[in-house]
Amino acid sequence: MKILFASDSFKGSLSSERIGELLEEAAKKVFPQAETESVLAADGGEGTMEAVVKEQHGSYRQIPVMDPLGKTITASYGLLPDGTAIIEMAKASGLPLVPVSLRDPKETTSYGTGQLIADALDQGVRKIVVGIGGSATNDGGMGAMSALGVRFLDSEGKILAGCGKHLGKVEKIDLSGLHSGVREAVFTVMCDVENPLLGQNGAAYTFGEQKGAGKEDLELLEKGMSRYAQLVEEEMKCQTAEIKGAGAAGGLGFAFLTFLNANLRSGIETVLDMVGFDEKLQDVDLVITGEGRMDWQSSFGKVPSGIGKRCKKAHVPAAAIVGGLLKGYEGIYDTGISTVMTTVNGAMELSEAMERSEELYLDAAYRLFRAIACGMSIQKQ
Repeated sequence: MKILFASDSFKGSLSSERIGELLEEAAKKVFPQAETESVLAADGGEGTMEAVVKEQHGSYRQIPVMDPLGKTITASYGLLPDGTAIIEMAKASGLPLVPVSLRDPKETTSYGTGQLIADALDQGVRKIVVGIGGSATNDGGMGAMSALGVRFLDSEGKILAGCGKHLGKVEKIDLSGLHSGVREAVFTVMCDVENPLLGQNGAAYTFGEQKGAGKEDLELLEKGMSRYAQLVEEEMKCQTAEIKGAGAAGGLGFAFLTFLNANLRSGIETVLDMVGFDEKLQDVDLVITGEGRMDWQSSFGKVPSGIGKRCKKAHVPAAAIVGGLLKGYEGIYDTGISTVMTTVNGAMELSEAMERSEELYLDAAYRLFRAIACGMSIQKQ
């Protein structure tokens, strides 16, 4: 019997790597002769870079960059054996980098993400994969593109730094300084949101509030983004604001599509391809996946759904272990996940579940494997 483990991390408690270790421990108790293998899984958000770098035996490069508020920090990106760079924009422009009291998308910039890309280009990299989840910004990608040499000018010809409050001040776009490597590079953006750039479902109104924007701020950002998008599309002779994903990361998706001619792909699908998941599925009898919390969103671009679909296509049964279940989780069954086991085994507060995460996960894994063993014995009768 061959079992493959491919679970997302349980944020705040268990890493994907640790989950693999716990699954192996539980599996050996029930199926001592089983062959097991773990693959780190992520959906394009937090932990994606680390998962891919580890699976491909890549390396990291650290450089000083500008955080969302303009402070210099050290951020890293991954370099893979085939010459690809993998970047998480959250490492340089993520919401966790901004204290709650200072969160304001009018002031934050994606400049640091552009610095990571520029450095990769300087190193000769011409294939770049970027995860754009968890941003603190709503600058339409002005900051990132500025770091790549694009100049955004106001009515007086002054260069705008590139933050949310500058969107409506752009009067001219100068592309003459765009990094020469951009024209030779292929960019893939891991993005699982389908929001356009503008409107009620756009960057500002959908994501602005969680980044610290008030009602008046949202109106200002939307108005500025609309003006900015019009100028960019006129300059670039394109229509990209309505493309699904253009509103991701505060409009960074729009900038990638427009200035870098990037391809937007599902995060989990990109990661599974990069770690060679389909090849690892060969001769596998069972796959165990999971995530911290499963709800209706889990069926759309999350790790369990991506794993489930690949397993379903390969006719390999898959099960999931999760921290908790919320409304609509049943949709996961349609993706190819056969059953779901929760780690919580009694009445308890979230804090207790987090504190006892390893103990509870190990118990859930043991229960799941015993249930599978029971099903196998029934089948033999």
